[in-house]
Amino acid sequence: MENQSKFYINGAWVNPIGSETIEVINPSDESVIGTIAAGTKADIDVAVAAASSAFNSFSFSSKEDRIKLIEDIITEYEKRSEELAQTISNEMGAPLWLSQMAQVTAGLSHFKDTLEVLKSFEFEGTENNYLIRKEPIGVIGMITPWNWPMNQMCTKVASAIAAGCTMVLKPSEITPLCGIIFAEILHDAKVPAGVFNLVNGMGPIVGAALSEHPDIDMMHFTGSTRAGVAVAIASAPTVKRVSQELGGKSANIVLDDADIEKAVTAGANHCFMNTGQSCNAPTRMLVSSQNYDAALQAAAVAANATVVGSPEMEGVRIGPISNKTQYEKVQRMIQLGIDEGATLVAGGPGRPDGLTEGYFVKPTVFGNVTNDMTIAREEIFGPVLCILKYESEDEAIEIANDTPYGLAGYIQSGDEDHAKAVARKIRAGQISINGGSRGPAAPFGGFKTSGNGREHGLAGMHECLETKAIIGN
Repeated sequence: MENQSKFYINGAWVNPIGSETIEVINPSDESVIGTIAAGTKADIDVAVAAASSAFNSFSFSSKEDRIKLIEDIITEYEKRSEELAQTISNEMGAPLWLSQMAQVTAGLSHFKDTLEVLKSFEFEGTENNYLIRKEPIGVIGMITPWNWPMNQMCTKVASAIAAGCTMVLKPSEITPLCGIIFAEILHDAKVPAGVFNLVNGMGPIVGAALSEHPDIDMMHFTGSTRAGVAVAIASAPTVKRVSQELGGKSANIVLDDADIEKAVTAGANHCFMNTGQSCNAPTRMLVSSQNYDAALQAAAVAANATVVGSPEMEGVRIGPISNKTQYEKVQRMIQLGIDEGATLVAGGPGRPDGLTEGYFVKPTVFGNVTNDMTIAREEIFGPVLCILKYESEDEAIEIANDTPYGLAGYIQSGDEDHAKAVARKIRAGQISINGGSRGPAAPFGGFKTSGNGREHGLAGMHECLETKAIIGN
């Protein structure tokens, strides 16, 4: 990759100021597949200066110009979609089919949905006797994760461009190669110099430099709650806006009027998708005592039928955990579940049979889990499903809400009105009923320690705007 060791600043690929590098690892075989430059505070200073300068003109660009720009980005993105899919599979381990059908297409959908929002959006209007203007917030610092890299980069960048903001992006150092391709896409789409800038590096250095920078007007962060707290603390002295999508421990309530086998199988498969590395994964399944044994059996069948292997293998359902640190955490949490007294229904510690290298994990199901166990309280971020028992619907709602998180929730029921009634009582940012698709334009974000602010579609665009009132006689 030609630009692997460079940063994209002010419309050009430039050499880093420092000399430190970071190896990019293929999690399927633990081999080194690339080396990127590790940015410094000085690199961030240069990138922010470019974004600040570009904001002076881009913030006054016409809506029509930004519509054309997003249309051109979509065209260039589609040209590189297969390359993006292969790169994502190589650097984070998603099966190639998942990279093609979800990882890459999610990013493209955000640009398409934001384009439609922009076409009908009114930046100025009259209320009573005053003028209300929606204006771009300024320079946005973006920090994105490794689990859904294009999804998170694209939703943030699309909203920012539509709003008229400029930006500096720090992709995850675990999945930086697709970020470099993304920068090339934006360059080929002729995004004006300085509007989009990319600096790779480590969170405690590059991420902190962005968060602390006085010329950054907003931090847009996706990642762990722990890291989100660090971003918020670093951002506080400059009173910048902080929008965060953080961790989750989402409950999946299987009501008694659901098709139990169908609901449990779908819920387990959803939990395991992307190797369990989704912040909104339904990792706590709640089933009534009368259906509990049947649920354990169905979940075990689903786990044992889940094919684990290298991303390019035919028939593979899930690939490896994306990095060594996370792999070791998942293994510790599985062992902790056993030590805490939960019943191991399927899976367990170690790699699946036949896999001797790579960060592969057995799809694991725990039964007899209580909500005070660590595996029910903490985000595991691996293919680990906890099944909890409830005696009444009110108890199920109480258990679902008994968590510091509030990103997502899931309800399974044979009666949609019944499901909606329960959904209204769950404190989470997005509730899915009977496997309903989240939809890229639906607002996405969390309650409590799952973050603040919303992404995607109209809500994501509003996040990047300030409101100005102009008052006359």
